[in-house]
Amino acid sequence: MGILEILGVAGSLSLLAGWRLYLTILATGVAMYFGWLPLPEHLKALQILANPWVLGVAATGTLAEFFADKVAWVDTAWDSVHSFIRPLGGALLALALVDSSDPAWQVVAFLLGGGGALLSHGAKATTRAVVNISPEPFSNVAVSTSEDVATGGLLALAIAYPPLAIVIAVLMLVAAVVVIIALRRLLRNIKATLKKALGDEPVDPALPPA
Repeated sequence: MGILEILGVAGSLSLLAGWRLYLTILATGVAMYFGWLPLPEHLKALQILANPWVLGVAATGTLAEFFADKVAWVDTAWDSVHSFIRPLGGALLALALVDSSDPAWQVVAFLLGGGGALLSHGAKATTRAVVNISPEPFSNVAVSTSEDVATGGLLALAIAYPPLAIVIAVLMLVAAVVVIIALRRLLRNIKATLKKALGDEPVDPALPPA
């Protein structure tokens, strides 16, 4: 893989780690184990992800996350616990994919990988918090299942076609920013509506008392 392909794969894996860290590690490790993701010589250390113990832990985490993410408010608690773990995992994945002989690139990869994972995690966590407001349980399962399918599909594309990985990374980055902005506005509107419904609107001192 060339430098652009490596950066694309690193960016895609980091952003996807913000959604599903364990699934991302598991899929990457399996791809390496079966030789679907060929690595240049300077990235051979990343082969540790194909270690059976690492795959076993990643598979366990994937299974636990699959079920926790389907239950309203349990998913929010899970996201809260992983607010530090996912960005760190995304940063380490990106760090492992760049040339270890170039410290500058390592710092850039670590910062961008962690930032990308934090951004996608923030979009996911905010989305789920909004979905959990809904009184019916089906939307939560539907959104979670969509995330599972999307993560698996984008991982497969990034691994099978590294030149597409940079496109996937850019699209995910833009989508995360748009989602966070839109959901923040929605949450502010919901909060304002609730305050008005509860009669908590601030009183204008210029108005006469009721």
